[in-house]
Amino acid sequence: MSHATPRRALIVIDVQNEYVTGGLPIEYPGVQVSLANIGRAMDAARASSVPVVVVQNFAPADAPIFARGTEGAELHPVVASRPHDHYVEKSLPSAFAGTDLADWLAANQIDTLTVAGYMTHNCDASTIFHALHAGYAVEFLADATGSVPYENAAGCASAEEIHRVFSVVMQSRFAAVLTTGEWGAALGSGARPDKGSIYASNRKARERRAQQSAAASTPA
Repeated sequence: MSHATPRRALIVIDVQNEYVTGGLPIEYPGVQVSLANIGRAMDAARASSVPVVVVQNFAPADAPIFARGTEGAELHPVVASRPHDHYVEKSLPSAFAGTDLADWLAANQIDTLTVAGYMTHNCDASTIFHALHAGYAVEFLADATGSVPYENAAGCASAEEIHRVFSVVMQSRFAAVLTTGEWGAALGSGARPDKGSIYASNRKARERRAQQSAAASTPA
């Protein structure tokens, strides 16, 4: 871990009823687990004077999910019941797209974004990619988020597969991936958790594959 103290903001993305009791239920990690960790992260941020940004997504009134004015589009009580420092309303995946988030972060001299909320592979990933390209350090709380399963013309994938693969990719270049507990410890120490690199991640995978191949070819 680097010990240059980060100036963080916790970005809590789209923790809305749609993902819990609505039409797009989070499956992995379990939604009650992620909700509890989102609450823990918000409480830890408040205790450490880390500003909290709450993001809420809205779709047009005739959309099947996140339609403005519906119960599904409302913030879940875990987030709605806790204080925040800034609120962002969006209609695209990235919390930066068409919002004042970048201006607010600059005004508050933030250099590190900690991302939690939903979903791992969609709005979280889009926001993380956007943040990296804008020059921010990024942290991703992998137990305070979640994914859903997909099946479409390209194939199918379980929620666990999607969450795991995106988390591995994040750690390889885009964000330091850690648990809420690890993040809380980093807040206390002032350390900056390290993300990996594409080269190191690939090299480690190739070395493991070579070891497995060698073990498989060794006579018992």
